[in-house]
Amino acid sequence: MKVHPSQLQKGCIITKEVMAKTKKPIIPKHTVVQPIHLSVLHKFSIQQVEVGPRLSSGAPFVPTEQEPPEKKENNLHEPPSKEFPFHEHYLEGVKHYQEWFLQWQGGSAINMHEVRTFMVPLIEKAVHSKRELFLLHHYSSEDTYAAHHSVAMGLISAYLAAKLGYSRGEWIQAGLAGLLSDSGMARIDSTITQKRGPLTEKEYEEVKKHATYSYRLVENIASLGGQAKLGVLQHHERLDGTGYPLGLRKGKIHRFSQIIAVSDMYHAMTSERFYRKKQSPFKVLEEMKQEQFGRYDHEVIQVFIKEMTNYSTGTKVRLTTNQMAEVVFMEPSHPTRPMVRLKESGQIISLKDRTDLHIDEVYEA
Repeated sequence: MKVHPSQLQKGCIITKEVMAKTKKPIIPKHTVVQPIHLSVLHKFSIQQVEVGPRLSSGAPFVPTEQEPPEKKENNLHEPPSKEFPFHEHYLEGVKHYQEWFLQWQGGSAINMHEVRTFMVPLIEKAVHSKRELFLLHHYSSEDTYAAHHSVAMGLISAYLAAKLGYSRGEWIQAGLAGLLSDSGMARIDSTITQKRGPLTEKEYEEVKKHATYSYRLVENIASLGGQAKLGVLQHHERLDGTGYPLGLRKGKIHRFSQIIAVSDMYHAMTSERFYRKKQSPFKVLEEMKQEQFGRYDHEVIQVFIKEMTNYSTGTKVRLTTNQMAEVVFMEPSHPTRPMVRLKESGQIISLKDRTDLHIDEVYEA
């Protein structure tokens, strides 16, 4: 049946792909409607869509009577208030990214003015935050991982660039580059990007093209500098030449790409994904220390570990024994193995002396 977007409800099933003035559908056939799709339909001024007679739950779909459009301004372009709490601002950023991604899938160009209007205030909050960045992975789930990952990658990249001594203009550029590094995923078949299992070799080769696709999406954006564009293109390059898409080696890889790569690795490993379970931030930091030799910029890794562990005193943690504890002292020589106090007994344990133990989960202090 044909209905106006205002008559849609969550769970409706699109039976005919929705086209706009784009090369690809803005909403593919068989899509189960979610609130984000309603926003996209409104943005593209779509007046009619075709849906099935039943919702995804199996219940019959009974469209409501179409209401006259309200004359109100869409607040999408309005920057959030400075009083907006960081985590709420972050979650709004994820919603915005989901909408932008659907537009890119439909063939739209990146609206950089819109991206900057919303993201720059969030980036500025992130750079001046403390514990919040350490906890971003808690907000991500399997189904929302891609959007969370891109926003978190942008925020962590900006934070790390600031701690490496870059100027405000430069760390904003690094943050925007991190945010848009996976924008090219919009050009990859969704059956691959949404696959709930390990990729085949052929599928992985297709996914590796996203770095080039991302670069193509940003290369003509005047407000994004050359170093940021290189960061987008090279964020999967590794110093030993084992990366992609060009297999570059140390000396030809821009520092921004290494900042984004470290941010990418950290958030990916600490988040729940379709076919990989999340790991504790402390365990990930240990692995990053081992990974740095030959593949990642040593200074970027060291600054990242220092900053992430600096803000973990007082953090509530769960050990691999399922015991709850609190971080009471950070060992300077072993930043990923702090001294903790067990919640039940009050016993203090130095994890650097207990190689059989590590922190399995981190909670907000």
